[in-house]
Amino acid sequence: MLKRITMLIPLLLGAFLFAGAGEVEAARCKTTGLLIKTTSCSYSTKKIEARPGIFRDVRYQVPEGTAPAGGWPVVVMYQGSFFTVQFSRTQGAPFGGYYEVKVIEKMLDNGFAVIAPDAGLDLFWETNLPTIYELTADYIFLNNLFAAIRSGSFGPINSNKKFATGISSGGYNTSRMAVSFPGEFKALAVQSGSYATCSGPICIVPTLPSNHPPTFFMHGFLDAVVPWWTMDLYYDKLRSQGIPTDRYTDYLAGHEWVSASAGKIYSWFNQYR
Repeated sequence: MLKRITMLIPLLLGAFLFAGAGEVEAARCKTTGLLIKTTSCSYSTKKIEARPGIFRDVRYQVPEGTAPAGGWPVVVMYQGSFFTVQFSRTQGAPFGGYYEVKVIEKMLDNGFAVIAPDAGLDLFWETNLPTIYELTADYIFLNNLFAAIRSGSFGPINSNKKFATGISSGGYNTSRMAVSFPGEFKALAVQSGSYATCSGPICIVPTLPSNHPPTFFMHGFLDAVVPWWTMDLYYDKLRSQGIPTDRYTDYLAGHEWVSASAGKIYSWFNQYR
């Protein structure tokens, strides 16, 4: 018996080392690769109408297991300009895209569903265009999206426990949830963005609605696209009005998701779930 156990030890050790080096499995996501890692999460796709006859893709996934009473809390993730939210990215992807997938993984592993709608033509959100927002395709599309969540189109999701996050254009659009969809979201997390109507260095933050959701910011100090100080204006306005807020600055990062994003966003949302 002792001889058999001794013979099995190298085999078991080899299998453990191989699994640890090449692939780490999670509930809905897996990470592969040795020197350069790829994280991929499974997902489904639905189409939601933005204008009569014009539809946009929405990627989504729910955690494994049985949903809690009332359904899963859900994180709505808004894409940045030109790059839709993807559920598979490799290290080194533009704008820290790999860490965006790590946000998805963190949420799914910890009981949050994830819904990632596409912007119009996959380009950008209309939140900071010089137009009447309530007349935009985005406004129609997002109202239809929220109605689909309430109807159960995306599975057992609790429509009263919605959270939003996004980068760049998606960060501005995350702020838009507080401005044009009052009461819809419990908390927000803005990556490399600022107030809904700001655009790059052009940024004025007005008096905020009193029911503005608690908001967390993540920003690269070297960001040349959405300057750090524009986020600071928004952060200071929230503090001055007594609205819960906090922030994380990566002093070596530019305009990108950062390695701390997944943990920071999860911790913030988990306080309000």
